[in-house]
Amino acid sequence: MTTDPQPAPSPWWRHGHVWLLIAGPAAVVVAGFATLWIAIRQPDPVIAPDYYRRGIEINKTLAARDKAMAPAQQGRNHVVTPERP
Repeated sequence: MTTDPQPAPSPWWRHGHVWLLIAGPAAVVVAGFATLWIAIRQPDPVIAPDYYRRGIEINKTLAARDKAMAPAQQGRNHVVTPERP
């Protein structure tokens, strides 16, 4: 009776599925460090101290522009309004 000896098991790093399982978390770690590097290198700008006053001024200029456009909008709306019989 002859028995075939089983081959020696290969080390864990020789199996492809192990590297597939390691690749996911490794990619997340690399992406986290890349995001950290971008955040440190290019920080967000600080808001201007007078941002509220600037916003009010923008709203005033937009309101003035809308008021100046009122006759044109009325004329446009009159043109597309169908006539009554």
